[in-house]
Amino acid sequence: MSEVMAQPSVLILLGPPGAGKGTQARMLEEDFGLVQLSTGDLLRAAVAAGTEAGRKAKAVMEAGQLVSDDIVLAILKDRMAQPDTAKGVILDGFPRTAVQAAALDALLAEAGRAVTAAISLEVDDEAMVGRVAGRYTCAACGEGYHDQFKLPAKAGVCDKCGGTAMKRRADDTAETVRERLKAYHAQTAPLITYYDAKGLLQRIDAMGPIATIRAGLAGIVQGVAA
Repeated sequence: MSEVMAQPSVLILLGPPGAGKGTQARMLEEDFGLVQLSTGDLLRAAVAAGTEAGRKAKAVMEAGQLVSDDIVLAILKDRMAQPDTAKGVILDGFPRTAVQAAALDALLAEAGRAVTAAISLEVDDEAMVGRVAGRYTCAACGEGYHDQFKLPAKAGVCDKCGGTAMKRRADDTAETVRERLKAYHAQTAPLITYYDAKGLLQRIDAMGPIATIRAGLAGIVQGVAA
């Protein structure tokens, strides 16, 4: 399903815990050559690489404080300047607020780019509780699995890398997930409004089969790249 896009896409994936953002982002990478940029991963990589922004982030984190938007944006800018992002990127975990969204718009404008679509993965909260509580990942490559919805072809062996060590998040309990969903909806509502007002919001029913969601996302990507 490989596609060469005329302009670099900047996609923002919005969705609560368990909505399948990670799984779908990896599929978009495979289908279109996009690069998933997760805020947490970017911060850790910048700190490990010792970049200027990474050194600032390290100092802030070691002081037990939250990394500022300016530092996150600087790290994002550095990463998006690398050649492998030429076809486009998928942002996961940033922006989280309308203020961050406006700052991202300004950063992209400086580079002659812009958000091409903000895709909201729509879910049923109670169904998410069951979905999140049953998920686990390969400790080696991060491929996601689920006790009910996505088992590896061979029990205990990762389909992607062949690893046999699996892990579960300690906070993936029903009570914790419900609280995280409440926080997500409260936090994301302004972002939904922000991108809807700009005509950039796209909604996908994320309760269906993975393949159906994948096809819907592919249609969006192809549409905004046309």
